[in-house]
Amino acid sequence: MIIDVITPALNEEKAIASVIRDIPKGLIRHFIVCDNGSIDRTAEIARSMGALVIHEPERGYGAACLKGIAYLKDLPIDKQPDIVVFIDADYSDFPEEIPELVRPILEGKADLVIGSRVLGNADRGSLTFVQRFGNALATLLIRLIYGYQFTDLGPFRAIRFKTLLELGMKDRNFGWTVEMQIRAAKLKISATEIPVNYKNRIGKSKVSGTVKGSILAGYKIIYTIFKLL
Repeated sequence: MIIDVITPALNEEKAIASVIRDIPKGLIRHFIVCDNGSIDRTAEIARSMGALVIHEPERGYGAACLKGIAYLKDLPIDKQPDIVVFIDADYSDFPEEIPELVRPILEGKADLVIGSRVLGNADRGSLTFVQRFGNALATLLIRLIYGYQFTDLGPFRAIRFKTLLELGMKDRNFGWTVEMQIRAAKLKISATEIPVNYKNRIGKSKVSGTVKGSILAGYKIIYTIFKLL
């Protein structure tokens, strides 16, 4: 199967090389860096390491992901990927775990796989209290309202490309991950989780690293859960 990786990136020049370096060789066709308006050398470094760099000047995690999806959708049908992996550009995830992440899809057991930091090992400080509380609340609401069991809204995930297009993703910022899980639940998509490890990111988070970012992200996640009812 053809597997492509989409990585939204905003000013991650200190981390992006490590992410690309640790991608399992021979498994991934395209490593697509969706530069989200970086003012540092993120795009330059990614390109020098063989990544395909596309640009989305509109700031927003979802906006960058949607740009990557649009690029793949515009490819000829026979050139489109079978599976898309999403991973952050801050080196908090472990790219070498991609084979385990896509395994349930390759084995026909699921169409969507969420890498759960809750089920795996997270380094001290890598998940803030606000993140843990928000994850617990959001996944509880998803279970109660939509009947799907998740433990995390982690960004490290894999999905069949055809399924991804069926979801009709729209969110352009903080609601991206939860929107994907809710739309999958509403369409009764086969989904599962696997434990993944998580480490302290390189640099400061644009979301959980600030009080304002944490509040906005939390509000948007809860809003999205009820908006999609």
